[in-house]
This record gives sequence, C-alpha cells and structure tokens, in this order.
Amino acid sequence: MNQSGSIGAQTIDAKALGSSVGYTFVDVRWRPRMGLAVDVAPGDRNPLDDRLNTFNPLFPNAYYLAGYTGFPNLVHVRPALTVHPAGTTNLTAAFGGQWRQTTADAVYVFPNVPLAGTIGVPGRYTGTYGELRGDWTVTPHYAFAFDAVHYVIGTAIRQAGGHDANYLSVQVNYGW
Repeated sequence: MNQSGSIGAQTIDAKALGSSVGYTFVDVRWRPRMGLAVDVAPGDRNPLDDRLNTFNPLFPNAYYLAGYTGFPNLVHVRPALTVHPAGTTNLTAAFGGQWRQTTADAVYVFPNVPLAGTIGVPGRYTGTYGELRGDWTVTPHYAFAFDAVHYVIGTAIRQAGGHDANYLSVQVNYGW
C-alpha cells in the first residue's frame, strides 16, 4: 500500500505491507491450517521535517489487531493454527506480537489515535496477545462466533498509563 499527497505543508509519503499466508493439511483429521500474518506500517521517523511517513489506514478494523493498538507505526507478526472439527465449525488459536516501527513516533491506539506520552519513549515492543476464536455456521443464514483475547502491553504503553486487557466477544450473525 502506498499513500502520497500532502496535508498542510507536509508531504505524505507512507507505505505499508500486509501479508497472510498459510497451508492446510487436507489429508489430516480436522484439516489443520497453519497460518502466518505479517504487517508493517511505518511511523514518522522525523516529526520535525516536512514529510509525513505515518501510514493512515483510513478505515481501520478493530478485530484485525485485537482492537488494542492501531495500524500506524506498527510491526505485527501473528502465527495461527485453525482446525475444522466439523464441516461448519472452525477453531483458531493465535499468538500475536507487536512492535513500533520507530520510537520517534507514537504508539497508536484504535482507531488511529496517537497515545499521549509515547513519542520518543524507548522500547519498540508494544504488546503480545493470545487469541482463541470459534466460528460455527449453523445454516447458510445463521452463524455464531466467539472470540477471547488476552493482551499483555509493553513498557511504553504501561508508562503512558495503559494496562493489560482481556476481551471476550460473542456474535450472532444473520445474512440473506
């Protein structure tokens, strides 16, 4: 992804990369799928120059990064294992690690807000989370999902007043 243009007197030059790969073992019981997602979105390395390098995701998705940090100034690595115990049921276990791309820029929280007190603070590591998710398609019209996440924050966020967090979600979806 590439963003260019200008905002005020600053020239925008920001690039980001999102990647998700995996392999499904189709001849193995429960068809396990091993996956890996890697995302890199730059932060602004020099807030005093006339170039803005912080990537702005424009329409961020809270679920994608466990809803705790935003996509700007981020390096995100998420290995996952998904199994299919029944034809319409998936269970996923994932572990995500997150770092700032540069400490010259802030840690961003969802949706795209710089966390006060994190610009220039040492330490790129921003957190780690474990996730358990289940999806069940009951009929072509109804589906259920649950998601449980435990997020352990890094030092820069803790020094800014943040704390570890837990998230639990239960969803019922209807489509036609």
